[in-house]
Amino acid sequence: MKILQIETATSVCSVALSVSGKTTHLAELDEPNAHAAKLTRLIEKVVKEASLTMADLDAVAVSKGPGSYTGLRIGVSTAKGLCYGLDIPLIAIDSLYSLADGFRQLNTALPDRALICPMIDARRLEVYTAVYTKDLVLKQATKAQIIDPNYFDGLPDVPLVLFGDGADKFKAMFAGKEHIQVVSDFRQSAAFLSRLAYAAFLTSDFEDLAYFEPFYLKDFVPTKPKKKKEGV
Repeated sequence: MKILQIETATSVCSVALSVSGKTTHLAELDEPNAHAAKLTRLIEKVVKEASLTMADLDAVAVSKGPGSYTGLRIGVSTAKGLCYGLDIPLIAIDSLYSLADGFRQLNTALPDRALICPMIDARRLEVYTAVYTKDLVLKQATKAQIIDPNYFDGLPDVPLVLFGDGADKFKAMFAGKEHIQVVSDFRQSAAFLSRLAYAAFLTSDFEDLAYFEPFYLKDFVPTKPKKKKEGV
């Protein structure tokens, strides 16, 4: 099964191709406006490098959120357009769950009782987050949350690992708590969708193209551009 995977929930614009659950090709950028300007180019690059055509794809998988409103809108719209034009199914994967699964696969030495906490930046001290066991059992539900030094006090006193682009800003905040570790510079990737997308394909866990929308989690609040000073 050849699945094209699109990940645009964070600042990273990432596209991967997997075959029967294994990532074979990956292209990604972390730069301003990459989603809008370069997503389709990355798709073309991955498919070409795999010596395939779009008609060879069996499905498209997309990171459904939570995450960047603009990024999710672009990623999901692109995925739906491809699925409609190629008449292939759409698979949607929870962004925090795939981030947690990717971290777990790359960190196999985690203690058995450890809890893992993926974080996607939502500006300032707010993040989209959830808490899982090492085996990806949900312990704390997905939410948009402002994090303070006491946020995790209600959890068991076991090793807790924070990661993702939202976690980097809390390294100093939790420096004094020995059981909390912040892993810096761990970024989301379309490669993390491979195993999950294949499992969804095998069970025909597909989305309805007409009605599927990203999981924004919270409403989009547009910001007003700053007024220029007179004479500038």
